[in-house]
Amino acid sequence: MENAQAAPGAVRKVVIAGGGTSGWVAAMAISKQFGELLDISLVESEEIGTIGVGESTVPPIVAFHQLLGIDEREFMRECAATFKVAIWFENWGRIGDWYLHPFGRHGQPAWMAEFYNFWLHARAHGHKAPLGEYCYEWLAAVKGRFALRENPRVNYAYHFDAALYARYLRKLAEKRGVKRIEGKIRNVRTRTDNGFVESLELESGQVIAGDFFIDCTGFRGLLIEGALNTGYEDWSNYLPCDRAVAFQTIVDEPAAPYTACYAHTAGWRWNIPVQHRVGNGVVYCSQYMSDDEARHRLVSDSGGRPVKEPWLVRIKAGRRKKAWNKNVVAFGLAAGFVEPLESTSIHTITTAAVRLMNLFPFDGVNQPMVDHYNELTQYELERIRDFVCMHYKYNQRDDSPFWIHCREMEIPETLHQRVELFRQGGHAYRKEGELMTVDSWISVMLGQHIEPTSYNHIARLDDRELKDYMTKYRAKVAEVVNGLPLHADFVKQYCAASEDAWAMNRR
Repeated sequence: MENAQAAPGAVRKVVIAGGGTSGWVAAMAISKQFGELLDISLVESEEIGTIGVGESTVPPIVAFHQLLGIDEREFMRECAATFKVAIWFENWGRIGDWYLHPFGRHGQPAWMAEFYNFWLHARAHGHKAPLGEYCYEWLAAVKGRFALRENPRVNYAYHFDAALYARYLRKLAEKRGVKRIEGKIRNVRTRTDNGFVESLELESGQVIAGDFFIDCTGFRGLLIEGALNTGYEDWSNYLPCDRAVAFQTIVDEPAAPYTACYAHTAGWRWNIPVQHRVGNGVVYCSQYMSDDEARHRLVSDSGGRPVKEPWLVRIKAGRRKKAWNKNVVAFGLAAGFVEPLESTSIHTITTAAVRLMNLFPFDGVNQPMVDHYNELTQYELERIRDFVCMHYKYNQRDDSPFWIHCREMEIPETLHQRVELFRQGGHAYRKEGELMTVDSWISVMLGQHIEPTSYNHIARLDDRELKDYMTKYRAKVAEVVNGLPLHADFVKQYCAASEDAWAMNRR
């Protein structure tokens, strides 16, 4: 490294403020790609700890791990991970309902039409089979089966212990030269000439200078907000839940290959199975449920033997008005928060890391680069916001004021336009930069009883030909899934948790 020859404004020293998942993802990603070019430090305090509820993921994390050279079996053993092929929703559209958001495609699309068009055409002609029965991941979730395979591939994500994951990434990042500095940040110093962050002052008096800073300090946003006053766009009018209580238990049942989300009178409850325990939580709106009531509901509904006492997390849906401001980029909760319903929190950290790697300011921060990064981040978060908001808005529950409020609330025009396009013409789409696939939108819209009044007739087939096609494809899906081992058996054989992971759970 030749810092002495660096041009004025060039970035050679990177300081990451905060650890946890976001901090160590940032450290691992940047050190993997640019470790020989940069001096990377991470400042965190053992006293502060992390929220520790981001334990469910979506499929792009598999490719992200491959990009970082992470060995899947090693990662899963050390983080007590299990596989996840879908998200289970219960009592969302109506009380007694259930549906799945699977991580795969339904059927086989044609050149001009997604498969759901053929299914709508078949349904209009008396075909009764649910759309999910044409999806490997949907049926694997229902039957509790899983294995790694190709042709056809079963798409998946992970459940894992968030504390173990941060520790695992820390170990890998430190091997690549990342320097961890223990301490609490007392002050953020900025330059008088341009307002850029210059250094972090710790409570010990130590000063950590840098050229570029990554803010991973959670909702506090010590750099992006505390020092730079970036501003926050509040989305609580679209996503009204503002509290979560988390709780970990040990159960004797085998881990299911899906995250479960059970709606209640003022929000919903999650269930995330990892190998050595189950993560539970209740998300709610404090206007309709007290903290004590939420805690009681969580403990009574979760079952199992508690690992530790429930803890409260205050949340606020929204996004920082600039994820990148001056020489600070915010990751994770410091950049924005939708809510945990569709398990997107860790995904937005990994996409932020990839985005920063593509736009890294080696020669100094320039405004077009900053504007482009912020535009991409805003678009990504707003589309996730729309997808999650849809679960709340389009309900038919009349059992509580909370659900009536959600049904009557205003929603983003982007969501209204998308839903009406499907409702009035059976059309669904995915634009570049969006996480959710067409199959994701279709699964949740139908699950929330958003039914199309017509559909695209490009999928017309002769009735006999269509029936034959649908019957054979459904049988193929059933044959493949029935041949898979039980999920718990495959996990035990492929990536049984290390003794160290079990020991961490007993502390």
